[in-house]
Amino acid sequence: MAIRIVQLGTQRADDEGLRIGTVRRPPRGVPKAEFGTRNYYDVWLPNLSPSLPLMAQAKAAASQADWDKFARGFRAEMNDSDTSKVLDLLAAMSKTTNFSVGCYCDDESRCHRSILRQLLGERGALIK
Repeated sequence: MAIRIVQLGTQRADDEGLRIGTVRRPPRGVPKAEFGTRNYYDVWLPNLSPSLPLMAQAKAAASQADWDKFARGFRAEMNDSDTSKVLDLLAAMSKTTNFSVGCYCDDESRCHRSILRQLLGERGALIK
């Protein structure tokens, strides 16, 4: 059992399980009824995505220093009591079931999902 960190819209692994979209907005031009069948997500959990100002900051990051500033801000948002509890829950669930969390970004190294991977790992999540 484990969590997969995925790019939404990509082909699912056979044993992936439930796919959770950790994005601020649903996919454009895709009917809600087709989010799952088009490999976006089965459940939308936008509170694990960066706030709108932080999303803009991440997109504008031109240097490693800019990205690091975004990462610090996103980690601070994820330390909110309610959001932190969701991360704790996902980490615990990773020990009993397969599921995935993801975002649309092509490059995980410049995506908030790379930070989610770290945060979940710090909580003892099993990550594939």
